[in-house]
Amino acid sequence: MKSSSVMGWIGAVWGISGLCLLFGRALGRLFPYARELEFGAFSAIHWVAFSASILFIGFAEGYKGFHSKFSPRAAARALYLKNNPTPTRVIFAPFFCMGYFHATKKRKIVSYVLTAVIISLILLVRKLEQPWRGIVDAGVLIGLGWGLLSTALFAVKALFGKTYSVLPETPGV
Repeated sequence: MKSSSVMGWIGAVWGISGLCLLFGRALGRLFPYARELEFGAFSAIHWVAFSASILFIGFAEGYKGFHSKFSPRAAARALYLKNNPTPTRVIFAPFFCMGYFHATKKRKIVSYVLTAVIISLILLVRKLEQPWRGIVDAGVLIGLGWGLLSTALFAVKALFGKTYSVLPETPGV
């Protein structure tokens, strides 16, 4: 195996592992707030909000955000990294897989703006009192859990599959 091939595999695995560690850490931090929910004290509005959170956030974040867009592209970028390693891409592989650098202008803008929006939402949700924070976090747990699994599965498909059709959105590709 050539050294660039080894470096490519290291970068791809580090990129996807770094993303999964980030998502896993977020899941671990959110879970206690959802676990604190006292379902016996829920009123009708709490049940409606809880159901809406699970369904809407789970679907919007998990399926539309992660499964349909982010995860396939992150896997495509990991595959690109495997085949086109550079020291910078390998060292910063999770950021590369997220599209923060060596990406099209549109991809970089979307990645940075989405990150800013997510951070803003996190700061807002932190201010909510229970049960509202737990209700929102329960939906986020569903979406983020879906995202973690989806990212891992798409990465396996991209790195070990015979073909992969999602574009990595790198310059010139």
